[in-house]
Amino acid sequence: MLTDTEIKLNGIQALIASLGKVDAERFIPLILREPFDYTAWQKTLWNNQSVEDISRYAKSLREKPDTICPKS
Repeated sequence: MLTDTEIKLNGIQALIASLGKVDAERFIPLILREPFDYTAWQKTLWNNQSVEDISRYAKSLREKPDTICPKS
């Protein structure tokens, strides 16, 4: 299990890898000023999708070489 510090560091590294340094820095205040309820978001995130659908989607992401999803 990762520590909170490791999660933050990995998150920042992922943002920079995806957006570049400037846009990653712009992204952080954007999410900080918007009210966001993670629990409410999770309740509707996978509406009307079965576990099999979600699994297939996750597998398709792992098979794409351009994603930041590491293969285990």
